[in-house]
Amino acid sequence: MRGDSSRERILARVAKATASRQRLPHPGALVTPPADDPVGGFVKRFTSSGGEVAEADPERSPSEWLTGFLGGLDPAVAGVAIGADVPADLRPRLPAVAAAHAGAGISVAWGAVAESGSLVLPSTGTRTAQLLPPVHIVWVPEGRVFARLEDALAELQDGLPAGVGLHSGPSKSADIGRTVVTGVHGPGRCIALVGPGSTASTGVT
Repeated sequence: MRGDSSRERILARVAKATASRQRLPHPGALVTPPADDPVGGFVKRFTSSGGEVAEADPERSPSEWLTGFLGGLDPAVAGVAIGADVPADLRPRLPAVAAAHAGAGISVAWGAVAESGSLVLPSTGTRTAQLLPPVHIVWVPEGRVFARLEDALAELQDGLPAGVGLHSGPSKSADIGRTVVTGVHGPGRCIALVGPGSTASTGVT
């Protein structure tokens, strides 16, 4: 009873303090000018946050190219965890293993956003491949790099679930001693593979 009366007194004081405040109108939609070069803007912001970008070789099949790409990483990737939504022609010719034991996770983004340098990823079905392996490889479909987040969400709204993931580079944390450490709560490397015909430059070493 005593706890209830204390709660009621606090709520009454809040109500009294806010009753006389002037109500402000809603500011309306946030208007952000679109980028002239969405792909270039995405690459700049994604790499500035520690992400890496590569452009697939249009002369080779995506599966063959990705197999060679993963073999050239340091350390080389021998087994992969593949998201359920990754089509067969985008899967490398490497053994599929559990995400907790994979050298890399492979997924497909619904899109990418230039203004924030973020990948828009599904929150269902592929989360283990996105979060558990030390390297996260993300295919960005050609023509799906949007200037603004609002553009991406408007385009994708009919197929979006209740939640999506926005990944802006590798996992980072500065919880201890305000020292930034990568790979603490997820992959230490996040590599976006931009589809053929884009103007993205390779940012992978």
